[in-house]
Amino acid sequence: MSTTVNKSESEWRAILSPEQFRILRQKGTEPAGTGEYDKHSAAGVYSCAGCGTPLYKSTTKFNSGCGWPAFFDAIPGAVSRHEDNSWGMKRIEITCTACGGHLGHVFQGEGFPTPTDERHCVNSVSLKFHDEK
Repeated sequence: MSTTVNKSESEWRAILSPEQFRILRQKGTEPAGTGEYDKHSAAGVYSCAGCGTPLYKSTTKFNSGCGWPAFFDAIPGAVSRHEDNSWGMKRIEITCTACGGHLGHVFQGEGFPTPTDERHCVNSVSLKFHDEK
């Protein structure tokens, strides 16, 4: 899938913090329980920290207890899924459709009482929150 926001590695490094670059561009993960949006509950929209594309509405966020922000669904078309076979297991990586920035992974069938039975486990560093004002 092609992205609409294309920047060189040096351009990304110039606009992202070192931690944002590590996670969004190098597929890193922030430590569990350390992200600013894990327990965040205000009404609004979570956008990609790299390119500003709206990704998730607060109405789809839920407390999964996993240590990272969890959403049961994304804004249609905003998030792409890719098979990830790193770490010796099959997982579903999620990225920003617009810029390809790494967000986290989707887990299915965990039994959460949500409409999709999915948990989008997203790094807080990959997100920027905008309230509904």
